[in-house]
Amino acid sequence: MKRIGLFIDGSNIYASARALGFKVDFTKLLKYHKEQGEVVNAFYFTALPPKDVESPLRRMVDYVRYNGFSVIEKETREYIDPEGIKKLKGNMDVEIAVYAAETAVTMTHMVLYSGDGDFRCLLESMQRKHNIHCTVVAARSLTANVLRSQANEYIDLVTLRDRFFHTLEASEPVKTAKRWKLFSE
Repeated sequence: MKRIGLFIDGSNIYASARALGFKVDFTKLLKYHKEQGEVVNAFYFTALPPKDVESPLRRMVDYVRYNGFSVIEKETREYIDPEGIKKLKGNMDVEIAVYAAETAVTMTHMVLYSGDGDFRCLLESMQRKHNIHCTVVAARSLTANVLRSQANEYIDLVTLRDRFFHTLEASEPVKTAKRWKLFSE
């Protein structure tokens, strides 16, 4: 039986799904992978603004946490870009790589929800050192060619849209909040 480790780059999957015009239902995502084998780890990585800043991400992160994922988070950092514009930064690449390396012995299959080409080396290491089958899931337009090429399997997120589509329930209040744009290094 497959022993699956899920590694979700929160900002990357959000951008992928948004580019494809939908929101991901993480309960459905986890159920999908449980149908494929034993999910030994389900990690969701995200950077959040400071607690005193209202963010729509907090509610979503709580939902993910209460529905079977281990949430790895850190606070975003504010910086001023060369044009003098205030921006937020919250890259989780190192955390994803460290958790993948630390849990490699528990899995036979790694599923990475990210299109970030910086993860090519991580996939190569997991394949070479641990003989782990690596699958990358992201929107094709937002996935680096080097990452797709390194993966044993690539799944365009659009092909899972119907399975993962999040539908707002009538009882679920829609909350408006100030939007923060996260920037990667």
